[in-house]
Amino acid sequence: MNSESLFKSAKKHIPGGVNSPVRAFGSVGGIPRFIKQAEGATLTDADGKKYIDYVMSWGAMILGHAPGGVVKAIIDSVVRGTSYGAPTAGEIRLAELIKKAFPSIEKVRLVSSGTEAVMTAVRLARGVTGRKKIIKFDGCYHGHSDSLLVKPGSGVATFGLPGSAGVPKEIAGLTISLPYNDIAAFERVIRTEEKDIACVIVEPIAANMGVIPPREAFLWALRKWTKKYGALLIFDEVISGYRVTRGGAQELYGIEPDLTTLGKIVGGGMPLAALGGPAKIMDYLAPDGPVYQAGTLSGNPLAVQAGISTLETLQDKNIYIGLREKSQHLIERIKMIARKKKRDIQIQSVGSMFTVFFSSKPVENFAQVKKTDSKAYARFFHNLLDKGVYFPPSAFEACFLSTAHSSLEIERTEKIMEKAL
Repeated sequence: MNSESLFKSAKKHIPGGVNSPVRAFGSVGGIPRFIKQAEGATLTDADGKKYIDYVMSWGAMILGHAPGGVVKAIIDSVVRGTSYGAPTAGEIRLAELIKKAFPSIEKVRLVSSGTEAVMTAVRLARGVTGRKKIIKFDGCYHGHSDSLLVKPGSGVATFGLPGSAGVPKEIAGLTISLPYNDIAAFERVIRTEEKDIACVIVEPIAANMGVIPPREAFLWALRKWTKKYGALLIFDEVISGYRVTRGGAQELYGIEPDLTTLGKIVGGGMPLAALGGPAKIMDYLAPDGPVYQAGTLSGNPLAVQAGISTLETLQDKNIYIGLREKSQHLIERIKMIARKKKRDIQIQSVGSMFTVFFSSKPVENFAQVKKTDSKAYARFFHNLLDKGVYFPPSAFEACFLSTAHSSLEIERTEKIMEKAL
């Protein structure tokens, strides 16, 4: 069966034919590619066509698809059982590796998804502070828990939805969403709501409305005012953690949050995520404290071993040097091609992630993102796809490079990019 027939079949059994909305190609049109195999920086679809992949499982595959060390770790683990519902020594090792990379973290709780990590972090902040309200920022996506589906980015932005049906207005009313990068708006609100704010949650590098770096002093303002008013600062580093540097955005910008959420890379491509912070906060979690969280598959042994193998590999600083160099080379080549073709684009990047916005001006917040030419992006996406390059099927997402992207694949991408633009 090819992708088209598989999609028709999937729609009979799965809502929209996909198990995560952006996969449906809703904003770019056409038939989603059903993948049967991936290796290195390459995907192979059900039709047998190969693509150079710049989605990389939405950033998770920093070492490429099916890296030897991670595959071996999973195989060695699976023969000992797939799930125990009991603690393992591997969980300790993974927590140690996370703590080594993130000095702000003294204790770690492992969960199964980024949504779960963020949901738990927000509940923990409310439990610690005794307050109800949270501040987030327009276009920052923090998973699909009820409290955070207020002006989110990512798939919700892709489909032009205001949030989500099924979220009671009473819960949504406890979330205040502000423009990303707007220090003045944030300062006004936190001063007014100071006694009610449990936490401020932010993607320190926005990547779910496309890559938008923080303005100078934006993150410092969040740190300053949360400390002053006793609210917790949560960095959602599900994407940026281990991606922009080993220690994430907090290492890059030199700011320590109260809580950090991690996902994607931390599980080596398996379903695993984490939250962490100082012991005095984390000890509020059950069984030591009154804030409840649990999960049958939390700390799943296969995912833990995949995470350990990945994080041990990423201790080599040369990996990040190489990723930055490859990324910057490709970005500069795309910019040059765009100038040659007289195309108005903005390429915004941090480390090895970037977004191509069809816009004549830099993009600094969600309102500006929505003004970019998403129809042009859709045509661009299909031009790339037809020629064998797989970019995100949404104008509001990030591209990612991996250690597996070779110079030959990047050179081929440049040639295809010239035709696609």
